[in-house]
Amino acid sequence: MTYTFISWNIDSLNAALTGTSERAALSMAVVDKLAGLKPDVLAIQETKLNDDPKKTDKILGLLSEKFPEYEIVHRISTPPARKGYAGTMMLYKKALPEPVVSFPEISAPDTMDSEGRIVSLEFPDFFVTTVYTPNAGDGLKRLDLRGEWDDAYRAYLEGLDQQKPVFASGDFNAAYQEIDLANPNNNRNNPGFTDQEREKFGLLLKAGFTDSFRHLHGQIEGVYSWFSQRSKMAKINNTGWRIDYWLTSDRVADKVKKSEVLDTGARQDHLPILLEVDL
Repeated sequence: MTYTFISWNIDSLNAALTGTSERAALSMAVVDKLAGLKPDVLAIQETKLNDDPKKTDKILGLLSEKFPEYEIVHRISTPPARKGYAGTMMLYKKALPEPVVSFPEISAPDTMDSEGRIVSLEFPDFFVTTVYTPNAGDGLKRLDLRGEWDDAYRAYLEGLDQQKPVFASGDFNAAYQEIDLANPNNNRNNPGFTDQEREKFGLLLKAGFTDSFRHLHGQIEGVYSWFSQRSKMAKINNTGWRIDYWLTSDRVADKVKKSEVLDTGARQDHLPILLEVDL
């Protein structure tokens, strides 16, 4: 059985589905592209949905029109965390065996467990989980808390892995190796490329997980999943970062057939990432 999974940090579902700007149009084009690819599971991060039922129902309705063959599950940021922040979502085909859906809390510090950062699906033979990892923040003000999160998240994935194979996706907010960003020397100790964040990501891999992209493509350079919106030339010049990943349990790494970044045309920010596995 071959499965296709896609993960994407959308940076606001509302903006993508109801916005009228040029960027909204570019985002909608990506949504349409993903719908056309018909993945078995689509994981979305940074949905930024809030607790306004009328507004959220409208957005979910629009999404259901794009993905009529899918069930949609999601979680939002709740008090004491701020509203309309972070948030994650999973869409899975109705034709799949009905998964057990969970919204894990991992004993993370500060308000991180309330920020809607993880959704997991347990299928009969494997887990698919998605994460929106907290950013260390301007001035690295959240770096120590981020380190505690990394430890808690690693323990969570290890717990899943003890039960059945895991496919873990998301925006991990960490470029692990120097080849995972275009300008490593200029970005040392910036959020996402501190020694601590890189070390913690390495510990995650050592805990029994494989970076599927590197597994297939080796030390290839110049492939990135995020381009800063602050620089209009970032994507044109290919000055990006690879901070979005599909990780797999080591024991199923050899089942991976594709692990790649999907093109989004002129749209900057995050690119979707695709994983194809033959189980």
